Formats: sequence, C-alpha cells, structure tokens
Amino acid sequence: MNTRTDLPAIPFIDLVAQRRRLGKAVDDAVMKVVDSAQFMLGPDVRTFEAQLAEFCGAKHVVTCASGTDALVLALRAREIGPGDAVICPSFTFCATAEVAALVGATPIFVDVDEKTFNIDPNGIAGAIEVAKANGLKPRAVVPVDLFGLAGDHAAVAAAAKAEGLFILDDAAQGFGATFNNRRLGTFGNATATSFFPAKPLGCYGDGGAVMTDDGDLADIMRSLRMHGHGSDRYDNIRIGLASRLDTIQAAVLIEKLKIFPDEIDARNRVARRYNEALADVTIVPTVPAGQVSVWAQYTIRLKAGTRDAFAAALKADGIPTAVYYPIPLHLQQAYKHYPVGKGGVAVSARLASEVISLPMHPYLDEPTQDRIIDGVRRALAK
Repeated sequence: MNTRTDLPAIPFIDLVAQRRRLGKAVDDAVMKVVDSAQFMLGPDVRTFEAQLAEFCGAKHVVTCASGTDALVLALRAREIGPGDAVICPSFTFCATAEVAALVGATPIFVDVDEKTFNIDPNGIAGAIEVAKANGLKPRAVVPVDLFGLAGDHAAVAAAAKAEGLFILDDAAQGFGATFNNRRLGTFGNATATSFFPAKPLGCYGDGGAVMTDDGDLADIMRSLRMHGHGSDRYDNIRIGLASRLDTIQAAVLIEKLKIFPDEIDARNRVARRYNEALADVTIVPTVPAGQVSVWAQYTIRLKAGTRDAFAAALKADGIPTAVYYPIPLHLQQAYKHYPVGKGGVAVSARLASEVISLPMHPYLDEPTQDRIIDGVRRALAK
C-alpha cells in the first residue's frame, strides 16, 4: 500500500494523456482548417455530423455551439415556451432546467432513482399533475443520462406517452452509452449532447449537437442555429440565434471519434476494477443489464457528514475528488421557486449529501488505479 509521500498529484481527468495519443493527427486536422480559412460551417462540420449520425444510428445530426444550446434549439424548434411545463430531474447539472427557463417555460422537478441517479419515471405522472394544477401545459420531459449511464428510456417513453410529451434526452454526460444494446441518440424525439472538453467525447472548446430521426425538427434547428434563416442567410423566417460548431472543433472531434469506442472500453475496465476493489467498503455505482456506461464520472456514496473528511484525506494523498452535485436544483437560489412534482425529491436531496466522484478517464493505468483504491480504503477505514 502507498502511504503519504511526495507522490505526484493525480489528475482528475487527464486530457494531456489523450493529447499525447492523438498528437499529430489533431495538429494536421486543425492546420488543414486553418489553411483552408473555412472556419464556420466548413466541410469538416458536415463530415462530423454524418459520422456522428452513423455512430449513434440517428438520421439527422445538427451541431451547434454548446450542449446548452443543443437543448435550447430542440425546445425552441418545438415552440415550447411561456405557459408550458418541462419536466426534469432535480439531481443534475443546472443546464437541464436552465434551458426550460431560457425559452420561457417552467421547469418542474422530479426525483431520481437511488441506484442509477437518473430520473425516476414514476415521478412523471405526479409532475404532470402539478403542472396542470399550476395552470401549465405539460409539453416536454428531459431525462438526463447522468454520469455516463443511460436513463430508463423505455419507462420514460411509457410515462410520457399518455400526455404526448416531447422527450428530449440530455446526453451531455452519456453520449456513447447504450440502453437495451442501442447507443444513445435515437431514444425519444431528440437527443442533445455536449462536446465540452471534460465530456467523454469532448472538443478543444465548447460545442454540442442534437440527434433526431425527425427531418422537419432537424431543418428547423438548422435554421435556428443560423439566426432563423430561410431560403438564404438574409431571409430570416423565425427568431434564431448564433450557435454554430466551428470547423476547427469539428476537425478535432473527427479525430477523437475514431478512438472513442476504444476509450469507452478503457473507461469500463477502470470502472470494473474500482467496483471490484471498493464494493465491500462503500456504495459503488451499478450498471443495469443491457446497458454500457461511458463513465463520465465514477461516483460512490458515503455516509452523510463524512464526505469532507474523506475528500481531505484523499487530497493529502494527492488524489483529487469532486462532488456532482452538492445542491439539488430544487434548492438552488435560481430554481427553488419552481414547482416540484407530487412525489417529492427526497432521493435527490439525500444523494446530494452522499455522493463523491473519483478520478475517471481512459488513461488511468493500473498502478494509478491501485493508488486511488488504496487511498479510498484508507480514508474509509478512519
């Protein structure tokens, strides 16, 4: 076992290791764009959209400037706005609810499943009831594939069917994961993802995309990302925004997509070793049958009140941790005035006091994994 020494600090996510692997391929791709001077919606953008569609099985991919914009584009394309309710989990990153508010709709928070951290489909009916009691029209549900694990999309679809809800999958952390042996990208009406650098498939800045099998929806989103253009860029037929994936980011993503399946396998090898080594001392994450996680985060659960001491002990050993998320959305200053579904959000509140994430990326070698495992076990033994 390692003890506290002058061992170097471990990176939480090691983009430098990935950079070493890709090296010249990315450099050449970027310089090709620079030499062409086609910086906005150049040919690499169309190439990447086609490759991403092939990867996930979607008929259409519309890239944009960020994962947040991807969610906004989909909601705007369905004309969701004031007077409408958008159902989303409370235990997630703020962007999931933020986009509902940005288009003028009202987010309604529901709870998550204690084992998967993903939206509890049983809470959707209660959220619909609360929406109607508040004079709102339930229009959409935004399940989140949190920490890289797909939500229960079959159950979400069943719960949404009775009300005809638009299902917008927030796969910002989960793109590349599978549900019922199918990759995310074709569940619900649309799937949004983010290419923020720390995501499993990330670029060298901001970027996002929406995947859908609905050609009309895709056409409207293409218009919206370019200021609402019609037959040409100066024929504006709707109010839009400037939200394009720049060509350099597309070129980077083309190279990263080539190694993405291998990186997903590597993440799963790391997660299996963590689970095998830590399951007897803490609550480790689980992956339901028929699913493959991309492990955007590897998150364990601790006894409430012990997290700060645990994090401090690991920090002293040069092992970083992070808390996703310490405050559920229904308690945050910007969102606490929005409604909560009839079933409440007790699980979200409890998880926020228990979760902590360990280093996770495809380039964690086994000696580094062992050092992390040893540090966790020592910290939990105190």
